[in-house]
Amino acid sequence: METPSLILFGDSRKGRAKEALERFLNFAEGRARILANCFESTCPLDVLRQADYAVVFGGDGTILSAARQLCQTKTPVIGVNAGKLGFLAEFSIDELIALFDRIVSRQIAIEERTVLQCSLFRGEKEISSSTAVNDVVITAGWPFSMIELRISIEEQPLAGCIGDGILVSTPTGSTAYNLSAGGPILAANLQAFVLTPICPHSLSFRPIVIPDDRRIDIVPLRVNQQTTLLLDGQVQSRLELQDRIQVQKHEGRFLVVNNPLRTQWDTLASKLHWAGKPNYNLSNFLSSQPKG
Repeated sequence: METPSLILFGDSRKGRAKEALERFLNFAEGRARILANCFESTCPLDVLRQADYAVVFGGDGTILSAARQLCQTKTPVIGVNAGKLGFLAEFSIDELIALFDRIVSRQIAIEERTVLQCSLFRGEKEISSSTAVNDVVITAGWPFSMIELRISIEEQPLAGCIGDGILVSTPTGSTAYNLSAGGPILAANLQAFVLTPICPHSLSFRPIVIPDDRRIDIVPLRVNQQTTLLLDGQVQSRLELQDRIQVQKHEGRFLVVNNPLRTQWDTLASKLHWAGKPNYNLSNFLSSQPKG
């Protein structure tokens, strides 16, 4: 087996990430070639393309930041959880060390995830363009009055949305802001997007799932002073009336090395207690009631 080339993403100033990073560097000596730590140095695309894998130490936010670069190179990502929730960071440092040889010999599945491409136009000029792994969100912002958005799919009018905003989520992001806003959980490898209104001023405007080969256009008709376009909660642009936000599938893919010890549904059940049974222990309830 050839020695694999690795790109690292890890903030050595953060306690848990630093500890995991140091353990891995000691383990990887003689087993892998470390090209760079992209948290500590510049990693242009030609350097990223040389890597067989990217190992990311941190929480989901760290992985989202790295993924916006890595989706352009199709470099598989091994996420090591040194944060809190860890939906995308599937491995503990112990699991990575134990499974490393199986990973680099391609004995463990690599899953392709859809990535969003979001472009902001003002008149005929493109103001910004970037990718998003989780979601594209338009949020009302200060002074927090309701905003109004016109939404179309493939230039066909879909709906007007009056409320606190809207989000377009990938299946990967369906368990993030989308879930909190009342949207559905999508299987991670589904080829679809979900549009979820945020507190709509309508009982009948509910989330909608569409194929990921459709283009979505959103035009603000009423905005606040700080109505904002957010990509993965990290990249932001202030919006003005009659801007056009264009969202479609990015040509690249976010490649995730799956942890064979758990599934997407295991993570939901263990970390968010999804589909957990009610607590039927009546004695605990009765003992907690005031006496007298």
